[in-house]
Amino acid sequence: MSDKRVQLFVTCIVETLSPDIGLAVAEVLERLGVTMTVPEGLTCCGQPAFNGGFWDDARAMARRTIDVLSTYDAPVVIPSGSCADMIQHHYPEIFAADPVYGPRAEALAGRIYEFSEFLVDVLGQTDLGTSFPGRLTFHASCHTLRGKGVAHQPLNLLAQVRDAELVDLPGAEECCGFGGLFAVKMGDISGAMLTRKLDNVEDTGSDAVVACDPSCLLHIGGGLHRRGSSVQALHIAQVLRGHSK
Repeated sequence: MSDKRVQLFVTCIVETLSPDIGLAVAEVLERLGVTMTVPEGLTCCGQPAFNGGFWDDARAMARRTIDVLSTYDAPVVIPSGSCADMIQHHYPEIFAADPVYGPRAEALAGRIYEFSEFLVDVLGQTDLGTSFPGRLTFHASCHTLRGKGVAHQPLNLLAQVRDAELVDLPGAEECCGFGGLFAVKMGDISGAMLTRKLDNVEDTGSDAVVACDPSCLLHIGGGLHRRGSSVQALHIAQVLRGHSK
């Protein structure tokens, strides 16, 4: 990538509930010489409406997103596997019959990257020269893994962090139970899934559980807090920000 310009889509959860994730993403990209633009006018990508079956509402938000992110053709970096999956795969689906927004959705889909995917597959970076003392374990978020197909990239990045011990998480690829509206509609099932995930996290003896999706971290982090656990729930960007050496 000769021209290191990107558009950063920080997502609703990051902007409203976890702004430090956005700051960490910006710090890591800046350290790698990437010039970022945060386009004005972005709102929700429309995933909650899409998942709830309100496709007309999802299309309205998707049109807005496509318009804003199509003002120029730089890659779009998103610190959320679920939002990246929505734009890359479901925008073309909901606009399949639209002669105007169908082609625009397809064009945008080719420029969508989850954060760790962008670092490894586009920038060719795995060792960022940072340190994070402590034991880490990794939760493979459903949309990041199954939707985006991002599997080895975050693990390759974490394996290169100095002073960190990366520990395998039992059931790492099992859902944490959040699933957006699923956690609301199926609270008992969601809670049981979260309990199993938290038990597995704590059994690793880790200081932090890491993921690439803020929604999973919100769910897992909340569960850990309610338990009084000392285990942190961290986005991979917060780990990679670490301490530069």
